[in-house]
Parts: sequence; structure tokens; C-alpha cells
Amino acid sequence: MITWIASSAPAALVSVVSLAALTLTGHGGSPPLEWGDGPLTVDSLPRVTYVAHRGGAREVPENSMSGLMAAYRRGTAQVLDFDTRVLRDGTPVVFHDATLNRTTFLGGEVRKLDAEEWKGVRLRPRDRLPGSWRSERPPTVEEVLDRLGGRVLLMLELKDPAGLERVAGMIRERRLTRSVFVNTNHPRVAARVHRLGLLTQLWRSAEQMRTDRPEEWRSFVDLLDVDIRARDGDVKRAVRSGVPRVWAHTVVTPAQRDRALALGCDGVLTDAPGRLARYRTRVPGPVSSVTGR
Repeated sequence: MITWIASSAPAALVSVVSLAALTLTGHGGSPPLEWGDGPLTVDSLPRVTYVAHRGGAREVPENSMSGLMAAYRRGTAQVLDFDTRVLRDGTPVVFHDATLNRTTFLGGEVRKLDAEEWKGVRLRPRDRLPGSWRSERPPTVEEVLDRLGGRVLLMLELKDPAGLERVAGMIRERRLTRSVFVNTNHPRVAARVHRLGLLTQLWRSAEQMRTDRPEEWRSFVDLLDVDIRARDGDVKRAVRSGVPRVWAHTVVTPAQRDRALALGCDGVLTDAPGRLARYRTRVPGPVSSVTGR
């Protein structure tokens, strides 16, 4: 059942943004000119990588096409992160929560909608976001891959592992297997991602990291995504695991970033990439321990 949620947003902010104007030529045609000789790949990442978490959720409407495009144009992050869920008919869409209530004008479960019904969903921008944002339909995964795939590195979190095969097909069709990290919290799902020939990302909470043995995942995980709230020793164990990349989430202050880098991480996922970009990276000497909350 879908229900309407009242909004106090001004009427000017709820006009619909046309996604048609944002769509590139379909993936069956020539690759975008921005690719040059091929899509941007993981090999292009700098030594320290910034990821715009949900597009930079403190700066833009999370998981929206306009937010992802704004983060891309600003250039303060080398990777754009977004979440995915699966509709009733199997269509993968860009959305974080299991329900529509928090970020749209509707209520109800995402998985109960089909692609046609999804066209009627409109995001509800947070009042606290800087700037002026209009309401728009949450994009499908296919739309984001067509719009941004190959132009910037992407990070796609699977909230519904059942959608993996379909998402994997979309990535392969577009020749983006070295351009999109596929993220999950489940080691078994990560192993499936690896077997499908995709870049595998595994995120872990501070609580999980207390008992994890990350060295067991180095044969199939390309990126280990650790909780910034974890203990120093748990982060260091992840860094020493043999997994090629270890990045920290979710970082919102320069101090958190500098702590992650001091502990050996080589990237951060942040809700505020623009804010962090304004502050020079400073890796301190001794780092005090903190525990997960």
C-alpha cells in the first residue's frame, strides 16, 4: 500500500525535473566522448580517494540524479556512491531505505512498486540542504550508469542482493567492470560479485570489525570499507589484511579523515566532500583510540 506524506516545502521546490534532459545516448551506441579511448577505471584513482556518500548527502539530495550530477561537476570526489533496491518487477532503482517514507512524498515499501509506478515517486529534498533543490523522480540504476558510467568511478551498494545478476549484466553491457565498485555488507555476496567479474567492495560496521578476520577475504575483495567509529586496532588489522584498498565510512569532519589516513586507510566515504576539500589533509602523530557507539 502506498500512502501520501504531507510536506511543508514551498511549491516552487516540488516541480518535476525532467530526467530526459540528463540521459546520454543509450549504451548500445558509441561510448560518450568523455571516455577518450575507454571508460575511466579504478586504475585512475589517486593515492587518497574521496567518495561522495549517497552523492554527498549533507550537500545534495541523497541518491538523486541532480545530486549525483552536482557532485560530479564539483569534482570534490573521485567516486560517487549510491544505493540500490529492486522493484516488484525486478527493476533496480537508486534508493536507500526499504520504505519511501523518509525521502519521498509517499509512504510504503519500495519493493511493492513496479517500474511504471516508480515514475510517480518524487523525492522530498531536506530543508537543511544548502542551495535550492527541486523535487524529482529517483533514478533507476540503468539511468545512472548511462549518465555517469565511464565518466567517473561509481560505487553501487546492493541493498537487495537478489538484484545482483541484473545489475552485473548492466555493468558488463556498458564495459564498466573496472569502473563500478559493487558494495555489500555480506562476505558471501561479495564472493558472488567477484565470481561475476566485478569490482568487489565489502563494508563492515565497528561491531562486526571486532571479530572480523579480514585476511580471509583478500582473494575476492578489492575494497574493504571500514567504519570510522571502529577501534584503532580493528582498523589497522583491516589495513594489514592484504585487501588492496581500505577506505573509511562515513567521514564528515577533517579530524575523522585525518585519523583514518593516519591509521593507514587510503580513502574516505563522506557526506560532505565539498567541506572536506576545503581543509588540507593533515595526518597527525599519535592517534587516540575511539570505540564504536
